[in-house]
Amino acid sequence: MAAESLSQTRLPAHPMLIAVVVSLAAFMEVLDTTITNVSLTHIAGSLAASQNESAWVLTSYLVANGIVLPLSGWLAGVMGRKLFFMLCIAGFTAASLACGLASSLPMLILFRLVQGLAGGGLQPMQQAIIMDSFPPERRGVAFGITGITMVVAPILGPTLGGYITDNFDWRWIFFMNVPVGLLAIFLVRALVIDPPHARAKGALSIDYIGMGLLALGLGALQIVLDKGQEEDWLASHFIIAFLVIAGLSLTAAVWWLLRQKEPVVDLRLLRDIYFGPACLMIFFVGFVLYGSSTLLPMLLQSRFGYDATLAGMVLSPGGLAVIVLMPIVGKLVNKIQARHLIAFGMTLTTLGMVMTSLLTPQTDYYTFVLMRILQVSGLPFLFVPISTMAFSAIPKEKSNKASALYSLMRNLGGSFGIAIILSYLTQREPVHQTQLAEHLVASDGVYQASLASATHALMAGGLTPGEASATATGSLYQLLIHQSVILAYSDAFQLFALVTGLLIVWTFFLPRNKIHSRSVAPVAVVPQEAK
Repeated sequence: MAAESLSQTRLPAHPMLIAVVVSLAAFMEVLDTTITNVSLTHIAGSLAASQNESAWVLTSYLVANGIVLPLSGWLAGVMGRKLFFMLCIAGFTAASLACGLASSLPMLILFRLVQGLAGGGLQPMQQAIIMDSFPPERRGVAFGITGITMVVAPILGPTLGGYITDNFDWRWIFFMNVPVGLLAIFLVRALVIDPPHARAKGALSIDYIGMGLLALGLGALQIVLDKGQEEDWLASHFIIAFLVIAGLSLTAAVWWLLRQKEPVVDLRLLRDIYFGPACLMIFFVGFVLYGSSTLLPMLLQSRFGYDATLAGMVLSPGGLAVIVLMPIVGKLVNKIQARHLIAFGMTLTTLGMVMTSLLTPQTDYYTFVLMRILQVSGLPFLFVPISTMAFSAIPKEKSNKASALYSLMRNLGGSFGIAIILSYLTQREPVHQTQLAEHLVASDGVYQASLASATHALMAGGLTPGEASATATGSLYQLLIHQSVILAYSDAFQLFALVTGLLIVWTFFLPRNKIHSRSVAPVAVVPQEAK
């Protein structure tokens, strides 16, 4: 009897090994949220589609991802966390292969939709598995690993996507997920064990109303955020229609979910003194991270002549800085109050945004690299302590649903950040054009001197006085456009600095968290059937 019992038990793998394995799958999924951004032109040309049509390659993925994210905690409870996680990896891997083999744009959009649906559960399940694998006093280290996935992946996405597109073929952006996904499935199956509270509970009843309202509302909201700028926001009946659908559906969803005993998304978790503020804080961190990661490559490629690979290389050193700092911050959370670390991280990020807002047409590659490093150096001091604070009082049986809600808030912050900053950028460009154009008059001495100098230089090159004057005027106007766009980007980074600056003030009102001791409890033997 004892021998039989012993054969049915085994010690769980080392927590750090489990963290690396589950992060491998989540990193792959987060990477795919940004890796196609710089490849849309190539995809459109290859599949005989317009640039606007190819943008649905991004939108379809984000919409599907946003729908599944909040439902993933409930789905994991129904079928068991490990099985759900493995099914998500398998679905994501298969969809990635199909994306790479797609022969038309509709096929690619459909497979991206499937990829987003399958990948939506990877982020929250990674976080929940890691949280349960480490004792409370070591969760700072655990969330440091999670933070590397969440911060570095969107930073490296444009870099890797640009390199693959420039040197190989855009299809390899999807093909490279296949071996990684297969390896992740094998390792998760071998190493991850479901604790008792994460095992399959089945679904005695399915809340179709809550699921439907949430899926419809979040899907419509993601379409509004992703296509709003392209469609000119409220000037478009398309955007207005989806905005109304999102507003009504999400309002009804909140009302319905709060009345359910076992809701598919437990909004009551937001009442927790730590979890609620942490979710709001991570929303704004996602706002700044994804917004700035989108903005900087756009600036470098559109105004400084960088190709996709070189623009990505500006972001890469910042990613390395994050990798170095994450483990350090993971240890600091056991010694320093989370809110103090968050305040320090927000200060670093604010300084980085202020420095970037001082850019000029003469800013060089190395200065941009330094700007980006300073921008993202504060992120480890945000992700790790915010995550530690968020889950400090969450019961283990609620970890799946809490992780799903937390991941949703971060991703929604990113979507809002990209939508708002691109709209703000578009609004600021004509403002600066108008301000600069006021100086292009005969009474402005600087303008007249510049025009005369350019005209004489062109006449020396063989142009007639009339041709030289017209060409010089056109060149100065192009310079005006160039400077107005750069000033608009400067305003956008100032807006990020304002947001993070206000968040510094808010950190002093965050609750004090319990700092755990360094003692580590022995690891319990887990039954084999937990698999």
